[in-house]
Amino acid sequence: MTMRLEDREAIREIVALYAHAIDRRRWGMMERLFHPDATFGFGPVVGDWRGFVEQARAIIDPCTATQHQLGQTLIGFADADTAHCETYLTAMHIVPAGYPRPEVFPDRGETYAAIIAGRYVDRFERRGRLWRIASRQGLYDWREYRVIGEADLAGMPEGACGYHDGRDPSTAVVTDWL
Repeated sequence: MTMRLEDREAIREIVALYAHAIDRRRWGMMERLFHPDATFGFGPVVGDWRGFVEQARAIIDPCTATQHQLGQTLIGFADADTAHCETYLTAMHIVPAGYPRPEVFPDRGETYAAIIAGRYVDRFERRGRLWRIASRQGLYDWREYRVIGEADLAGMPEGACGYHDGRDPSTAVVTDWL
């Protein structure tokens, strides 16, 4: 089934906004990306989207930094209001010593990089006029832990780094979603 480019772009925007929300810790954006009854599952995180956000905060917030890089996205339309979507991802996490969730990332006694390669397999639904995630399953294709040197940005000048608050220059890009 062929759909309008606007539908494809709306779905791709939601996928990208999700990665932005995770990395910038803009958890309040999630309610605009998922339908209220949406489900979520990725590794140890399973349940509804609200439970996912609660669990994700406990997983992501202790990390020094995260970055989710999105790759190709394939979209197949089941009908005018339902789409199935697969998006490749590489997610990098700087995990500090003493990390509190060993079922997710082990505490190795030192700061290290945890790299996850995988895919988001989503079902999108258009309700009203809005495409949102109705179901998301994350799949691991591989993961790797890397010893790294110092991962501290404390010596960088103001404005040279990404931030997890309104100082981040990307705030203007997502203002309509906040």
